[in-house]
Amino acid sequence: MAEKYSFPRFRTESSGRSERAANWAVIGIFLILGFAAIAAGRDFLMPVTLAALLFFVFTPLRRLARRRGIPDALTATGITLGLVVTVVLIGLAASGPISRAAENLPTIKIRLEQKFSDIRESFEELQQAAQEIEQVQASDDPEQQEPIKVEQVSESPLTSLMKFTPAIAGQVVFTLFLLFFMLASGDLLYLKIVQSFDTMAEKRSAYLALRQIEDSLGNYLGAITIINAGLGLAVGLAMFAWGMPGAVLFGLGAFILNFIPYLGAIVGVISSALVALVVMPGLFWPLMVAGSYLLLTSLEGQIITPYFVSRRLQMNAVVVFLAVALWAWLWSVIGMIIAVPVLVVMRVLADYVPGWEKFGNFLAGEDPPTLEDEDEEEAREIVEAGSVAEDEAAAREVTAEIVEDEVAGSGKT
Repeated sequence: MAEKYSFPRFRTESSGRSERAANWAVIGIFLILGFAAIAAGRDFLMPVTLAALLFFVFTPLRRLARRRGIPDALTATGITLGLVVTVVLIGLAASGPISRAAENLPTIKIRLEQKFSDIRESFEELQQAAQEIEQVQASDDPEQQEPIKVEQVSESPLTSLMKFTPAIAGQVVFTLFLLFFMLASGDLLYLKIVQSFDTMAEKRSAYLALRQIEDSLGNYLGAITIINAGLGLAVGLAMFAWGMPGAVLFGLGAFILNFIPYLGAIVGVISSALVALVVMPGLFWPLMVAGSYLLLTSLEGQIITPYFVSRRLQMNAVVVFLAVALWAWLWSVIGMIIAVPVLVVMRVLADYVPGWEKFGNFLAGEDPPTLEDEDEEEAREIVEAGSVAEDEAAAREVTAEIVEDEVAGSGKT
């Protein structure tokens, strides 16, 4: 019988490094092709991913309604219509301030140009020096011709938004229909997933993983939604106290933008500063308005969210930032919104998939899950001992002592 090899396999008499290198090469190629496929299929995968996340969030509600005798199809209809009504209400609340801002767009543009011209005057000397340098360079180059000026007609933001509106509306409708069918099917999806495993223990583990994804996503998104609503209320009241126009729009914007980690707060601060530049004199008061917005978002991100969000759901800040950047590169704004919920799902799966324990430990925040082996305890001991060392040589010496003690202790036992 011919000997079977797993792909890829290289015959070698060494320690097998060629085999491991080939396996890593295949993994790298798979990751590159996978990211390319995700980016290429964004128009289809984005609504599917959103519908799947919302399915896990609303499944406990569907299960509760079933225990009360309400059919799954009726619950799915109510949830879908509730989402539609919520989106419509938010759109109606924001339509008034947005339409007024669109009508006053020429006036706003003129005032912003006046403000920035005042700022540019403070740098007039630098501009004159730069112009003199350009004139000297032009006089030294006799072959230099005067560049041809080509006027470019730029589209307004509203025109660009109108072009993308049909595509966005189509994805929203697709997401809602898919969510409806997933909820209306009851436990069919869970049954098919659990059925794909072999042993009873594996089936139970798969079902418990699905239930934990429900709990984790529901707890995280529920807490974040309540916190963002409070932030939106606080921002709206602060803008109203400053006498800013469209305080309701600022509150809604803060509520929605805060679902985007990092970038949402930055966009909110910049937007408040630009509007304040238009309606307020000088630069001091616009800076105060932007500072108040920044203060509120900082309090939310540094104190309120870590306090109310369970430590079990907190993530490594570096991993969150990289995930947001990666998904923004793949799926733009929608990718930034789903980045953290996807991390929550991966964190849960890491507790159930064999061999993913250390990956889940890497995703964890300040209180990572306890591993079954001694890797976490040994890593903490080395890092804590090395953190008090002044330089690399001292860290090398301190950690060497720990290793020697560990070896000596294992030898005695």
